[in-house]
Amino acid sequence: MRVALFLTCVNDTLYPDTGRAVVRLLGRLGVDVDFPLAQTCCGQAHYNTGYRHETEPLARHYAEVFGEYDAIVTPSGSCAAMVRELYPRLGERARAEGRGEALADVLAPVVPKTYELTEFLVDVLGVIDVGAFYPHKVTYHPTCHGLRSLGLGDRPRRLLEAVRGLELVELPGADECCGFGGTFAVKNAGVSAAMGADKVRNAESTGAEVLCAADNSCLMHLGGTMSRAGSVVRPVHIAEILASTEEEPAR
Repeated sequence: MRVALFLTCVNDTLYPDTGRAVVRLLGRLGVDVDFPLAQTCCGQAHYNTGYRHETEPLARHYAEVFGEYDAIVTPSGSCAAMVRELYPRLGERARAEGRGEALADVLAPVVPKTYELTEFLVDVLGVIDVGAFYPHKVTYHPTCHGLRSLGLGDRPRRLLEAVRGLELVELPGADECCGFGGTFAVKNAGVSAAMGADKVRNAESTGAEVLCAADNSCLMHLGGTMSRAGSVVRPVHIAEILASTEEEPAR
């Protein structure tokens, strides 16, 4: 199986350790991972802000860069959802506008091959216990795209429950949005901040040391809220927890 890592803009710019954790984790499980250097943005920010036509060249480029791989793995539920849920819509709209089948035909091959990390582990590799060790009390926030668009369900929780030393505690209001929503946080800053504050209070109420999620964009939003509030809870991406071992521990 030829597997590629789609790191995403947020991770490439702000959280490169998450990408390193994915490579380390998959390598431990016997998967060789390529990192195509030509990869760029998937177009999610453009699409969600209303720039649909400007999204199309980015989607085409994604398909060109990753088309030859058997699986494309990303540590981002929102970017995986962009490819899986919205790339087909781009093709459908182009067809409806009389521009033919070309865009749909280009994008179709990469749609089913794009996986969020936890579903790749569980559904493709068939692994629950990844050999991780993380001696911390953790609560898990299921981000909106993972929960609603990808239907990740209990996959992340099952992976966390199998981590040695980890105590997983339930997050109150877990299925409520954290308030990030990409440009929503800019356009509706007051609402976004209030939703983030609610999520942080719920995380603090669990007594957890770590708030875990499968999307660093949401963790960035919540991490900023935690920092400003002086919270003792730390945001940590699930990839970094699953990559942690006794020999190479994550913080």
